[in-house]
Amino acid sequence: MALTIPLVLLFGIVVALLIRFKALGIGAAVIAVLFGFYLADTGARRTINQLISSLAHAIGS
Repeated sequence: MALTIPLVLLFGIVVALLIRFKALGIGAAVIAVLFGFYLADTGARRTINQLISSLAHAIGS
């Protein structure tokens, strides 16, 4: 049985841990989240999605 976790949840956990351990400030975390939202609205969305899918498939194989 395979356990799947959405990447957005995984990235959210990583950002929360970085804030918790003071490796990333609140301001920088907000900038990172906003950058992600704006990046998702650009033409690069499809390329990034294909890259992440290919990496996930390669890791899973």
